[in-house]
Amino acid sequence: MSVSKPLLPAAGEAFAHGVPPSHDERKFVTALARGLELLRAFRPDDAMLGNRDLAARTGLPKATISRLAYTLTELGYLRYDAELGKYALDAGVLALGYAFLSGADMLTIARPHMRALAREMGCSISLGCREGLDMMYLETMRSDAALTLGLTSGSRLSMLTSSMGRVYLAVLTPPEREATLAALRAQHAGDWPALAAGVEKGIETYRREGCCYSFREWHEGVNAVAVPLRDVRQNRWLAISCSGPASSVSETKFREEIAPRLKALAARLSGQG
Repeated sequence: MSVSKPLLPAAGEAFAHGVPPSHDERKFVTALARGLELLRAFRPDDAMLGNRDLAARTGLPKATISRLAYTLTELGYLRYDAELGKYALDAGVLALGYAFLSGADMLTIARPHMRALAREMGCSISLGCREGLDMMYLETMRSDAALTLGLTSGSRLSMLTSSMGRVYLAVLTPPEREATLAALRAQHAGDWPALAAGVEKGIETYRREGCCYSFREWHEGVNAVAVPLRDVRQNRWLAISCSGPASSVSETKFREEIAPRLKALAARLSGQG
């Protein structure tokens, strides 16, 4: 069985003049490929690009770039600033990205990214959602080196002591959080002062660092960090976490190495990075 080659390059790469080295000329629309390549020339830190910038990044002739850019501007994918003589991405590009996220199942999108990060960090990466007053695993990816408690899809976590639960509480609106905490308080009346203190600390950490931790709090042998993830298709908040044995994965590693990678992953999956 033959395996077809992808027609689009990996992120950060480009085909010469927008055309892949191997393609079926009878089916391939070169003009379309070049137009898409022009859009791909924009990087996250680019506000605006001129014809010279676009030519340098795509290798296309300036005359071709002018025609493509004009067409993309007319269609709403680029915006032209006549005073600066430069182009910026416009709302049409955002609409395409939103349609992709809205039409695709988040688990399908997230799995390969979670698997790769789990292998790289030597930990478990999990995606979860709220279920009643708990958090529930939707999926977990483990590295071969990870020592875990064997939690799988459907396993439940405490919303109060898990990093996943704390970050979920942190992103709720104040009225939603107040109502949820009231229900949790009634459920955990005897231990509430200590549990509430942990939640408040988690919310402050989220405001400061964009993530929440649980160091030996949900389970005495587990350290974890979690970040929020917006599922636009279901219009709900999810949480993505990384956990590992406290004996071998230090708090420092979670703060300095794992948390930044997890935040970057969540931003990509949310369509923000």
